[in-house]
Amino acid sequence: MKTAMNPRVFWGASVIVALMLSSTLIAPGASDLLFKAAQSWAIDTFGWLYVAAVAAFVVVVLVLGFGPAGRLRLGPDDSEPDFPYMSWLAMLFAAGMGIGLMYFGVAEPVQHYISPPEAQPGTILAAREAMAITFHHYGVHAWAIYALVGLSLAYFSYRRGLPLTLRSGLHPILGKRIHGPLGDAIDIFAVCGTVFGVSTSLGFGVSQMTAGLAYNYGWADTLSLQVGVIVVVMGAATLSVLSGADRGVRRLSELNLILAVLLMVFVMLWGPTLFLLRALVQNFGLYLDHFVQRTFTLYAYEPRAWMADWTLFYWAWWIAWSPFVGMFIARISRGRTIREFVVGVLFVPAGFTFLWMTVFGNTAIALDLGEAHGAIAQAVDANLSTALFKFLAYLPGAGFTSALAITLVAVFFITSADSGALVIDTLASGGADETPRWQRVYWCLLLGVTATLLLLAGGLGALQTATLLAALPFCIIMLLLAVGLVRQTTADLEGVAISEDAPAVTERLKRLFVPASRSDIARQIAANGVPALETVRDAMLEEGWAESDVQRNEDGAAVLTIRFAPDRVFRYNLTPRSRPLAAYTALEASESRRSHGWIMSGGSEGQQRKRDLTGMSTEQITHDILLHLEGWRPATP
Repeated sequence: MKTAMNPRVFWGASVIVALMLSSTLIAPGASDLLFKAAQSWAIDTFGWLYVAAVAAFVVVVLVLGFGPAGRLRLGPDDSEPDFPYMSWLAMLFAAGMGIGLMYFGVAEPVQHYISPPEAQPGTILAAREAMAITFHHYGVHAWAIYALVGLSLAYFSYRRGLPLTLRSGLHPILGKRIHGPLGDAIDIFAVCGTVFGVSTSLGFGVSQMTAGLAYNYGWADTLSLQVGVIVVVMGAATLSVLSGADRGVRRLSELNLILAVLLMVFVMLWGPTLFLLRALVQNFGLYLDHFVQRTFTLYAYEPRAWMADWTLFYWAWWIAWSPFVGMFIARISRGRTIREFVVGVLFVPAGFTFLWMTVFGNTAIALDLGEAHGAIAQAVDANLSTALFKFLAYLPGAGFTSALAITLVAVFFITSADSGALVIDTLASGGADETPRWQRVYWCLLLGVTATLLLLAGGLGALQTATLLAALPFCIIMLLLAVGLVRQTTADLEGVAISEDAPAVTERLKRLFVPASRSDIARQIAANGVPALETVRDAMLEEGWAESDVQRNEDGAAVLTIRFAPDRVFRYNLTPRSRPLAAYTALEASESRRSHGWIMSGGSEGQQRKRDLTGMSTEQITHDILLHLEGWRPATP
């Protein structure tokens, strides 16, 4: 059977998932107790880590986007985006839609309204707090998590030429070790987190679909019905994978998005439109006002189960989902600057989510305070899955809109399973673009089995717990991704080398105690630099890509010139350059008395800051030339 996998990641992740699921199959009751104990341990021990990590992700993404690194491109410096700006924004907009908004659009605001963490339940203050909390859970924090993973994938893949996998983001920290067991472990954790994160979404979708069937058509909402729905929907997702009907699924997803937006517009126009517009503005103001406070709120002085059930679960859910959403965002963002990426990813989907939550949440609360007389709140308190259908019952055409909602959730279910299987397969295949169809089918079936067994083990509670636990190791990996991304962008801005691109230790020590003279640097250029230039020149000439030559100057400098066209010329220079050494006495402090040393400076023409290549081998200098050539690469070779 044809394969295109990394066996260690593929089977390693499969074994871990199988071990976790086998316990639920052997002893469902005991597994439920174990899940609850594990959740309590994770929250008590690492709840602070989730909160602090998400705060760090927000800071890192904002600094990268609006700092000097914002001008760097996700690809070569002259690359152009794959999609027009508006099309790209539309796809980001689509990424913000899914089962989560359908399930929690009504349920979460109403739940916080009747059971807020601080305000008096059922009051106007509770309503305001409910919307502020909902915005917090679905706002910039969630998209900063996705943005960090997507930015890391895109930057190291498109700009640094590494595989489209999570391990690539740790290259500045681990160097070549990302290709060994450590890199495999990173991808295994990413696969496991994605499996349980997507399974949780599928569990929410199943619960909402069966609740809708029970509410509207009188079907008994049992585990048997839930399992049956999973089988039917996952069967459809599997057929989609087997048929390779990616275009059809994409079009179906786009149609689903349009229908969801139309449903939102219907609710907005039929509901209290002016109130919703005013509420949107005020909700956003409350969100900004409480941004910092809620970012670091842990209820450390007055522990509450609410924190684990909501905020910590959401952070874990977003973290588990981040490889899925991050890879989607990375695939469509080639050629964008980091600043464009951050602005688009952080604010466009979050803005739409704010609108969605205001329309459904505030309308539901207004109806509950008015003609519903508390019925919506009672339905939410009894079963979150029925919230949307109870809400739609108070609007015209409830039968049609409820059927439409069930259909929307089903299609989101299919597309999430299909796309989730694709992302997991990519991670388990070392970033391969083309993999055998059976591998995607395998992961698709595993997602369905995972959702089914966790539902049998303890319903949505078990799904939430599994997500929280699976996200814990990946949260640590994401912190390392943030460090690696900051380190690499800083190095690229400064034109310095990191990890294995640095000179040997002996060479660095030699330069520390015996600064190089001009003649030393000239000899290094002749011995190591010129052969590197000639290696690239010969390769270009052999392949017939462009006219290339190497020239040496009397001052010891050398230059590689590659002519792609009369107006498209790449030049890489190696030149001796002097720089003042550190002053160790007051007499040496003045410029006239300052001692100077010499370095081998390398870089392409037009680059503001050249790299110090002193002591580097021919292979390392060749690597640097290729990096500059990749960053300069002409649009039309």
